[in-house]
Amino acid sequence: MDQGDLAAALAHAECVVAADGGADKALAAGIMPEAVIGDFDSLSARARREIPQERLHRIDEQDSTDFDKALRHIEAPLILGVGFLGARLDHQLAACNTLVRHAEARVILTSRDSIVLLAPPSIVLDLAPGTVVSLFPLGAVEGVSDGLEWPIAGLSFYPDGVIGTSNRALGPVEMSFTAPKMLLILPAECLDRVIEALGRSASHW
Repeated sequence: MDQGDLAAALAHAECVVAADGGADKALAAGIMPEAVIGDFDSLSARARREIPQERLHRIDEQDSTDFDKALRHIEAPLILGVGFLGARLDHQLAACNTLVRHAEARVILTSRDSIVLLAPPSIVLDLAPGTVVSLFPLGAVEGVSDGLEWPIAGLSFYPDGVIGTSNRALGPVEMSFTAPKMLLILPAECLDRVIEALGRSASHW
């Protein structure tokens, strides 16, 4: 987990919940998590000693990731996920799968280079011309757009068919989708604008 990513997230969210071994990263950054959720297979003995016991929420099942476990036990209007877009591709894919499985949660995954979220039913983004806008389906989904260099209306997206990576904004972009299956991927510097857009909109799966 990059501490710069953590600092950027903390500018928007003061409450820190750690998924298992993420608690060690938080402690290393001088942050005491409000809660730690997971099966604790990667939580250090030091973290178990330092974090108050009432903040440790162990879930002993191996059928879901620690990120999934955490999302199931968090209620918040917006969740920023830090450290889930790291070096391991399998972890990244699992995190994206979790976004779709918990479509009711508003979650933005952040990294040094990119942010990823499950596209809501509709969204209006104030983007600068030339901003890369990538769409990747994790199921069958269609959509319409205004403000993209290559409009998406009339396309049927599938994970093993049509995808929408490396599109570009002509300016402000408006998009809507038919199902909670589309990942929206933007440059990391768009985080503030995405948070603002979600805050303005009641559109929710």
